Amino acid sequence: MLKYKLILLVTGILLLFPSVTTAQQWMVYFRDKQHLDFNPATYFDSKAIERRLMAGIPVDDPSDWPVNENYVRTLTPMVNEVLLTSRWFNAVAVDADAIQMNAVRQLPFVLEIEWMEPTELLPAAYMEYDTSIQPANTVILAGQLKTLGVDAWLKAGIDGTGIRIAILDVGFDRADKVPAFDHIRNGNRLIATHDFTSRKNESNVYYGNGHGTEVWSCVAGKTGDMQIGLATGAEFLLAKTEKNSEKYSEELNWLAAAEWADKNGADIINSSLGYTGKRYFNWQMDGKTAFVTRAANIAARKGILVVNAAGNEGSGPWHCIGAPADADSALSVGGIDPATGYHTGFSSYGPTSDKRMKPNVAAYGHVIAAAPSGLTSTQGTSFASPLIAGFAACAWQTHRSLSNMQLFKEIEKSGSLYPYFDYAHGFGVPQADYFLKTESLTPQPTFSVIESGDSIRIVVNKIPTGKASSAESHSNSSGVSSIETSKNKEYLYYNIMNKTGVLDSYYVLDITQPEVLTIVRSRYRDGETLNVHFDGYSYSVKL
Repeated sequence: MLKYKLILLVTGILLLFPSVTTAQQWMVYFRDKQHLDFNPATYFDSKAIERRLMAGIPVDDPSDWPVNENYVRTLTPMVNEVLLTSRWFNAVAVDADAIQMNAVRQLPFVLEIEWMEPTELLPAAYMEYDTSIQPANTVILAGQLKTLGVDAWLKAGIDGTGIRIAILDVGFDRADKVPAFDHIRNGNRLIATHDFTSRKNESNVYYGNGHGTEVWSCVAGKTGDMQIGLATGAEFLLAKTEKNSEKYSEELNWLAAAEWADKNGADIINSSLGYTGKRYFNWQMDGKTAFVTRAANIAARKGILVVNAAGNEGSGPWHCIGAPADADSALSVGGIDPATGYHTGFSSYGPTSDKRMKPNVAAYGHVIAAAPSGLTSTQGTSFASPLIAGFAACAWQTHRSLSNMQLFKEIEKSGSLYPYFDYAHGFGVPQADYFLKTESLTPQPTFSVIESGDSIRIVVNKIPTGKASSAESHSNSSGVSSIETSKNKEYLYYNIMNKTGVLDSYYVLDITQPEVLTIVRSRYRDGETLNVHFDGYSYSVKL
């Protein structure tokens, strides 16, 4: 059994909280399951069976068996409401007070109880936002896919055909009428919808917030003949998981939606949502503590590629990625600024609290998207994530035999910085041509490393054309540089890695002269490594 953020083991005493009569939300975990007459062939969509077979995952796995109905029937009259039944967690979420939960804890089939701590509704990964559009932003619309290599996909006829993508979001306002999705509706490729914020099993998701509409467009939308997202040939599942009046329930809804997506054959989940400072502490971003992170990891174990926004906390006090972007098995996506080509200020930083690299990759964090009222200019890692989800669908189409985690690693390897990484960009922006090449080419050196005595000098072989001579590099508190005036997208990246593999610092330098960098060895500790990347070539040297 997993270790949980807070497990309450009660032995004959009342649960000790400020008010035992105040209703709260709880997860009640059961000791066992019964197989009964569970039939995977009738329970799962055929694509869910296909995914399991391709990934070598058992089709009839105990984690997929339904929760024991007798347990649920016994427990239901003892609480105010049963909110969720989870086959993955073998648990139910309930609304009850501490007195009621003390009685529930005495049931012989109850293993553990987890209190869902009440908190305010927190900003999710879509709070950096505007709704204006300027004519010049058509450059951004073209660039948001061009930087990912859309031309290579178009030439090869790759559009995500055969891949099913679930989008978990806050709402899809009027998406059933937005022209950007006509090609999906006309092709009968919208497979199912579900509103998990309603307890009535409703399928209407086309109301409330339009954030999901914009996210969906960044996966697969089209405006005229121009693509907004890459996976225009994919199939879709739309799940509404949030509404403004809820507290912890968004994470329960995320879990319910992920189980639904699995059952309905999703290959990819895009989640442009995140849970941070009003619910968790930074140290809990360890890939195993947050409830929604645990759910994301289980989804990945079912063969689903989980793509998640890194978050928009980079310029705030929280600063780091949120949950479930901290999940080891979630492909976490940071944002870059189209004006500079590197990290945009609001995009959350890694690493995780246990020092794993996050984000994994990056894409435009400022995009043009389709909204209910037409095209709109908007920003946030919410929109970088669906760009990568669409990219992943196309990549999977080209290599269908890959498992979800093999695809995860290949997307990282396709990054524009790979094998270099940092905690702002991950491995950089994935590149489509990586998945179309028939042979691996060895990168040619683009800079020289000159060692002399105590110093290491980095001298580039060429200076990018069109450089603004006044451009400067300034290291900020995160270790990532900010560049004042340069519009050119070729920079020199370098980091200092300690002997445990963790980055002590990392920088982005504008290039105005051949000799870019001088490192004095004696200023660093034994066992540290200098890693440098410029124009497709990476180099490492011990200090």
